[in-house]
Amino acid sequence: MGIFSAILGNAGSVSQEDLIKKYGQLLTTNEEIEMGFKLIRDTFIFTNKRLILVDVQGITGSKTEYKSIAYKNITRFSVETAGTFDLDAELKIWISSEQQPSIVKQFNKSVNVYEVQKILAFHVLG
Repeated sequence: MGIFSAILGNAGSVSQEDLIKKYGQLLTTNEEIEMGFKLIRDTFIFTNKRLILVDVQGITGSKTEYKSIAYKNITRFSVETAGTFDLDAELKIWISSEQQPSIVKQFNKSVNVYEVQKILAFHVLG
């Protein structure tokens, strides 16, 4: 199911070591990567200070946008677990007072969505 999930755009976990090697230059002093996920070409990273979204753009992928979201700006979030026929879990994040979720990500079954929820709750709820 791994290649099928990747084609459909589902996120899979990435090791901290790989994330630090590739994105360590984005971190501030005393900032540490706690968890990260890859979504075909894009990556999103939970640190102890913020959420970093890495958006690879264009056909060649040579242009990249790094979006940083402070946890204090996240007003709510939801996690939907995978079901019997729906094999993907989903994360939705609302920033500030937006009516629709600002971020929606799909996870394959290899990702523990309860762990994702736990990290978000820890940082958002303080």
